[in-house]
Amino acid sequence: MIWAGNTVVSKMAAGVIAPAAISFYRWLLAALLLTPFLLLPTWRNRAAIGRHWPRLLALALTGMVLYQSLAYFAAATTSATNMGIILSTLPLLTLLLSGWLLGEAPSVATVGGGLLSFAGLLWLIGQGDPALLLRHGVRIGDGLMLLATLAYAAYGVLLRKWPLPLPTWQALYLQVLIAVPLLLPGWWLGPPAPLTAANLPLVLYAGIAASILSAFLWMKGVAGLGAARASIYMNLVPLMTALIAILLLSERLHGYHLIGGAVTLAGVLLAQGVLPRRRSTAEKQASR
Repeated sequence: MIWAGNTVVSKMAAGVIAPAAISFYRWLLAALLLTPFLLLPTWRNRAAIGRHWPRLLALALTGMVLYQSLAYFAAATTSATNMGIILSTLPLLTLLLSGWLLGEAPSVATVGGGLLSFAGLLWLIGQGDPALLLRHGVRIGDGLMLLATLAYAAYGVLLRKWPLPLPTWQALYLQVLIAVPLLLPGWWLGPPAPLTAANLPLVLYAGIAASILSAFLWMKGVAGLGAARASIYMNLVPLMTALIAILLLSERLHGYHLIGGAVTLAGVLLAQGVLPRRRSTAEKQASR
């Protein structure tokens, strides 16, 4: 729910604060809040940390700089509902990237689910008329949100590829510390974006709820359920995003949202092995 709310906050931030500014303020706030609790234990662990800084840099770049920055820019030209549906492809993109980066061959279900989700996205982005994409192209906001989701999928795969021998909170804290200077040039060179009564609540939500609280809850959820079962809950993001967007932004659901979203979600579920499938004869015999 926090992630869905953050998607809506990204949309609310459009026109109220520059994308580069809210990205910078968000992680700066998270760093300031985490420092009193994590600075000393992280400093004591500096010898181990020094051996892994290139990987920490790559993780911070994909998961904290590219993902959220692209999402803030996407919000300027697409709806929160569209952003939520596109974000729901995260588990699918993670599966596909795992095949490339981890050498895990994709299954038939993964390939089939990928094609089905792609068809759903074409229907969604084309507003029920995929031929519209050929005539006018993909809207910049939808394209940026897809790139943002791809960046976060890469973040998840790299976390698996590079298991860091660091306490989870220290690894998160270090990525936040790296993200802040990476985002500084965009904030410094961009248009003036002071904190105001209109944008401060958005920064607080992004910096506290979406950056710290959601990370804590996600880690606890994965510890209790396992990564595979926990990732299925990502499929609730488009539904929750649409509901929050209707309540707070007065966005309207159209038929192409329902059809495109349902097809996209079905593809993700198929790729994750959640949808029931017909068992082969060999599997039936083995089960006996």
